[in-house]
Amino acid sequence: MTKSAHTKAFLAATLTALSLGVSVVHAENNVNIKLAYAQNSQPVKDALSKFGSLVEEKSGGSISVTYFPDSQLGGESELVELLQTGAIDMTKVSGGLMGSFSPLYSVFSMPYLFDGEKHFHDVMNNPDIMDDVYQSTKGQGFVGVGWYDSGQRNFYTTDEPINEVSDLEGKKIRVMQSEKAVNTMKLLGASPVVMSQEEVYTALQQGILDGAENNEFALTTARHGEVVNYYTLDGHTRIPDIILFNNNTLSSLTEPQREAVMSAIDESTQFQLEQWSQSVEEARKSIKNDFNVEINAVNISPFQDAVQPIYDDLKSHPEQYSLYQKIKNTSSNQ
Repeated sequence: MTKSAHTKAFLAATLTALSLGVSVVHAENNVNIKLAYAQNSQPVKDALSKFGSLVEEKSGGSISVTYFPDSQLGGESELVELLQTGAIDMTKVSGGLMGSFSPLYSVFSMPYLFDGEKHFHDVMNNPDIMDDVYQSTKGQGFVGVGWYDSGQRNFYTTDEPINEVSDLEGKKIRVMQSEKAVNTMKLLGASPVVMSQEEVYTALQQGILDGAENNEFALTTARHGEVVNYYTLDGHTRIPDIILFNNNTLSSLTEPQREAVMSAIDESTQFQLEQWSQSVEEARKSIKNDFNVEINAVNISPFQDAVQPIYDDLKSHPEQYSLYQKIKNTSSNQ
């Protein structure tokens, strides 16, 4: 058997084994939820663990959770596929990935969508906005049931801080392989450079790049703070993590069990937000004190104006544009 054939056979056997064990209501309505997730930050791991203990407590012991952590069953794309087949019952993936399953989710990848953290939280906690988004994948075998914070992407640069849109003019900024990211940089006047994350440190060190954009942990955990001098809190994207559930698993639960699940998810989200906020605060202290990087905030209104053409293009997609308008109408201007 070739290596490729052996790999395919192994995956087929794994899927078969998981499918045979898919969670259903057993005798006395006891349920085991198979929850798989990819590599994640500690606050997310802790929150998912918290969910397990909470749902067992709230269901009177009738629901238990079996974990498949740290990409044991594959990356986020593979996990959604497993969720669709019923091989797993629950997962957590980036809202960015979800855009390939429902166009509504792609709105959350738009630049400067939110006016700040409070606006972001207000939207994500608003069922009048999120219920339609969560249900938009129901025909594909799964739905959204909740969210976690995954932080904001900000600029970090070597030679000068970004205080105004004009400060980005001509700067070579690393971006992900994303049409939206490339277009955003162009509208802001920067020169986008698509590059793998593994290459960024050396490129910044050698002057190939003038800057990059990511959350705080790129400067601390990935140690990019060693080769840059400024970190600008512009929050050009805030893409949520989305908690997903298999349709059949959810419908197999009794009403009290569904209530226990949803209550446990809500409490685990609050727990995750607190843990994430604490981690970000500690990372920012480290950025300043350990890496001697200057942190500055900006007025994002001119940045929002600069990327408006992206939103004008969204008008040709009425469903997505309607979601965008709902999000903007909840703006707290904070």
